[in-house]
Amino acid sequence: MLYDFYQEGEGTEKEVTELYKKAVRFIEKLELRKMLNQEEDHLAAIVAINAGAGGTESQDWAEMLMRMYLRWGERNNYKTKVLDVQEGDGAGIKSASIEFEGDNAYGYLKGENGVHRLVRLSPFDANHKRHTSFASVYAYPIVDEKITIEINPADLSWDTFRSSGPGGQNVNKVESAVRVRHAPSGIVVECQETRSQIQNREKALTMLKSQLYELELRKKREKIDAMESTKRKIEWGSQIRSYVFHPYKMVKDLRTGVETSNVQSVMDGEIDEFIKAYLIEFA
Repeated sequence: MLYDFYQEGEGTEKEVTELYKKAVRFIEKLELRKMLNQEEDHLAAIVAINAGAGGTESQDWAEMLMRMYLRWGERNNYKTKVLDVQEGDGAGIKSASIEFEGDNAYGYLKGENGVHRLVRLSPFDANHKRHTSFASVYAYPIVDEKITIEINPADLSWDTFRSSGPGGQNVNKVESAVRVRHAPSGIVVECQETRSQIQNREKALTMLKSQLYELELRKKREKIDAMESTKRKIEWGSQIRSYVFHPYKMVKDLRTGVETSNVQSVMDGEIDEFIKAYLIEFA
């Protein structure tokens, strides 16, 4: 049809090429959506990022990853919200939690779980030596009203503290931020999204329920993987992707083998090729 359109003189070669590329992108998105066939894939998601050992280097890397995922969300029309940020010592962040609201957010982001490794010439080293930094990424679905997660209040312990982020006098002087510990699972959740301690408690409880839900999903997947010996097993703590800035430029997914030398576009949120490859191989 595009060829007939061109032959009849109703469009230039450039216009036909653009229409073709647009059609290919549309078909690829449809194919990708068909791979999201798990019950939880359609849910919104929270991505938790934690700096590894290494102080400033890893904390700076964690902040770079936070920016990458925020840009990815922006490119894909997701509504994003930073729920919690723990500032680093001098630079970067120690940890962050980002909410992605929109269709299939968890389905697309679930393959990002694992350790992300960075190799670069350090901007914090006076001798400008090459450093390797690590940060972990953990995506989990946000439970909706259709999913019931029972939590015994006796299993919870709450703490309040002052927000560590920038803000007005209320943010810095009032203990509006909250931390909840769930004794049976050992999960700890922090939230300092708003100036209201009540709202932060409600959000922290939702985040806890979401993590408990994802924990149950992970247990089910591990049972399936144990039965399917031919299927490669993915552990949350394993290194999944390497980002090399020096001595060459390369981002490579260690599970699928997908790689690119355009590291800048990846850091600007163009990670769809990695997401697609993961879904094709493991979904």
